[in-house]
Amino acid sequence: MAARALVQYVVLRGDLRREPFSWPLGASVAQACHAALAVVHAHYHHPDTAAYLAQGGSMRTVVLEAPDECALTALAEALQQNNIDHKVWVEQPENIVTCIALRPYPKEHVHQYLKKFKLLK
Repeated sequence: MAARALVQYVVLRGDLRREPFSWPLGASVAQACHAALAVVHAHYHHPDTAAYLAQGGSMRTVVLEAPDECALTALAEALQQNNIDHKVWVEQPENIVTCIALRPYPKEHVHQYLKKFKLLK
C-alpha cells in the first residue's frame, strides 16, 4: 500500500507586501515559518504529522496567498467550523494577523477550503 500524499498548506496575506504595509519578503517568509512550526509543534503526535516529518526532504508544502485579513479570517472560521487543525499566526506586538498554517493533511481532505487561493508569487 502506498503512503498517503500529505501536504502542509500555509496561507499568507498578500496585502502585507504592498502599500500601506510594504513588508519585505523576508518578513513574510518568517511569518510563514512561525505558523508552520507552531502548528506542527501543536499537532506533533498526530499520525499525519509524524508521517509528514518522516518524509524528510520529500515533504510537500504549498504556500498560498490570501488577498487580505478579511479573507484570512474567513478561512480561519471555515477551518474552525470543520475541525481542520490549523494555527492563525498573529505578529506581536503589532497584533497583525499574518498567516494560517494547517497541520499536514491529505490534499483531498482540505483542498475544498483552499481552492480559491492562488499560489503565492
